[in-house]
Formats: sequence, structure tokens, C-alpha cells
Amino acid sequence: MKKKDKIIAGIIVVSVMPLWMFLAWVLWPKKKLTIAIVDKTVLNRDGQEHVSLGWVLNNQKYTKNKTELYKVDRDYYGFFPMENKKYQLKGLERFTENELEKLSNDADAAYITDAYGIYRREWFTSKESTERSGVLYGGMSEQDITLMQKLKAKHKLIVTEFNCIGSPTSVNVKNKFEQEFGVHWTGWVGRYFDNLDTAVNKELPQWLIKGYIKQHNNVWPFKNGGLAFVHADERIEIIEEKTHLTDAVPVIVSNKFAQEKYELPAKMYYPFWFDIVKAHASKNTIVSQFELALNDKGKAVLQQAGIPPKFPAVQIHEGNDYRFYYFSADFSDNPITFRNSYYKGIHFLNWIFDKSENKGDRTTFFWKFYEPLLRNILNDYYDKKPTTNTAAK
Repeated sequence: MKKKDKIIAGIIVVSVMPLWMFLAWVLWPKKKLTIAIVDKTVLNRDGQEHVSLGWVLNNQKYTKNKTELYKVDRDYYGFFPMENKKYQLKGLERFTENELEKLSNDADAAYITDAYGIYRREWFTSKESTERSGVLYGGMSEQDITLMQKLKAKHKLIVTEFNCIGSPTSVNVKNKFEQEFGVHWTGWVGRYFDNLDTAVNKELPQWLIKGYIKQHNNVWPFKNGGLAFVHADERIEIIEEKTHLTDAVPVIVSNKFAQEKYELPAKMYYPFWFDIVKAHASKNTIVSQFELALNDKGKAVLQQAGIPPKFPAVQIHEGNDYRFYYFSADFSDNPITFRNSYYKGIHFLNWIFDKSENKGDRTTFFWKFYEPLLRNILNDYYDKKPTTNTAAK
């Protein structure tokens, strides 16, 4: 074959590849995996806070019953936005003990994606507020933890992530979760900001700025990117690039087990919200951890505050008794294109969406970290899952 013919043939193959991938997805058999998804932070109907989960479920053709695929805007428990500032609360709080028992029989798994909730100022202004306001709905509930306890007793899958035990979850529920699943929250949460200059970044939370200034001699000296840490008791610490950090974006470092079993990269930048937790060594295994690029000055600031330079990003319990995973960040909230989920095998082409040169790109995080992690967790569990007691409806 001549070189010109080879080029034409290559162009034809590339051009029809999306069609082949779509047809492969259409023809691929569905797999029933009933998951009780809890999301209490759905400000818009697009379900952004759990869209990454919905993407993986759709791409792998998991169904909530024998035939129906999951719908991001419908198939979850929590806050449901409506038109004209109306909303519906369809969380597990309305469930009786008997209803929770039935759900634990019907469901194969639970995924708590976000329990932070909806706050009054956010809801009534339709945008993320830079000021704090009263909670409209949120926090892990007694019913949420009860369902997870029942699923655990039935040896089923439980996936949780930040922010399920932070504010506004009650101390009583937090303590139950920590004791049940071996995750201990230090009280600290953090977030990366690409610019801490108040004259440039108008989206910096006002409560963060005011709180820091009040606690630190009435000054806000930051001009570069950096990390903000907020404690449950309202203490605030901030470290910035050049002054305290050689690189402001936190890095998730995964061990060999995670790289091989979940197809994770050895290192991955993560540029959003995270919480600082500890793992109970007798219950959970840390397979990925956050590492901060601190200099001596940064180490001193965090040491004084009691913030560790390394802390779990992914901890797991994979036993015959139950399967449990805790993601220490907003893993399922990424700005992705859902229509890509209709192409079978698209994860093999994730290099197309790779923007690793931008350390703050959460789309890259989805393709290189979250998608392979969750895909492998679900596929492995599906192959080994226990038989449910009753058929899901």
C-alpha cells in the first residue's frame, strides 16, 4: 500500500471510530447494580456534584433495575431543585426502619457523594456565595448511617467521600461513622486556590478572608496561589506558593497496589476541596495519599496548627465481610462532558482529554484518576457481589 493510501485509510479509521465505539456501547449488555446514591448538594438540575459517578455508571451500562440506566438528575436521594426557587427533599430522612431494611436488601451498594448540603444564600441567589449563611438542608443523617450499617452487615459495597462527616453533619452521626468504618476526621478541610490576591480573585470566600485577618494580626499578605485550611472550630491557616510551598497544588501519590489494581497514576494533582482524615490501621488500608510540597516555613506553619504534611486520599477495606472506600476529596464533582459516556472503551483514549500542563484541571483528574478508580471498584465488586435478598424495584 502506498503512503498516500495509508494516510487515507488512517483518516477513514479515525473518522468512523466514534461510530464504532457508540455501536459497541449500544450492543454491550447491561449490568444490574442497584446503588443508593445520596447527594445533598444539588444546586442545579445537572447534578454536578455526582455527574462523574453518573458518567461511569452510564459508560459501563450499569442499571438501577433490570432494564433502566441511571439518570443523573433523578436517581439519587437528597435535595431536588425545582423552578422558581422551589425544591423537594427526597432524602433517606423520610424512611422508617422497615423501609431502610428493605432498601438494604434491594440495594447492592451505597455511594454518599456529598452531604455538605444547600445553604440559604446559595439557593436564593442561584450561585455560590462568598459569605456563609444558614443551612437549608444537609449533613449525613441517622438514616444515612443506619443504611450503611445494614449494608455492611450484608457484606455489601459502601463508597463515601468528602464532605460526608464534616459540617453540617452532627457530632453524634460523625462519631458513629468513624467508629463503624475506621475513618477519623481531624476537623480540618482544605482547598487549593490558584490566586490568593483579593484584588484579583473576587471569588475568594469573604468569610475566609475576614476570619484569617481576625486571627492573624489584621493582615492578608497573600499574592500567589496557595492552600487554605479551615477547622471545625473556625481556625484558619493559609500557606502560599513561594512563601510556604514549592508547588501550591496538592499531589495524590498512589502505591503500587493502587497503580496496578485501579490503574491509577503514581502521582496526580488535585486542585479542589479535600478533608484531612486518619485511617484506623486495623480496619482500612491507605492506597493513595495527599502530599504537600512544603518548605521549612510551610512545615512550621502546619506543625503549629497540627496539620500533617501527608494524609490519606483513598483508604479502603476489601474483605469478605464488607467493602468500604473513603475518598478524602470532592472526587465525583468534575466539569466533564456526559455525552462522552456513550462511547465504549473511550477511557483508552483518555490522553485526548489530558491537560496535565494545567495543574488545576479537574477534567484531567477525572480521566486519569477518578474514572479508572471507580470503574475498577465497580467492575470488581460486580463480579464478586453477594446475592441480594429481594429483587430491586
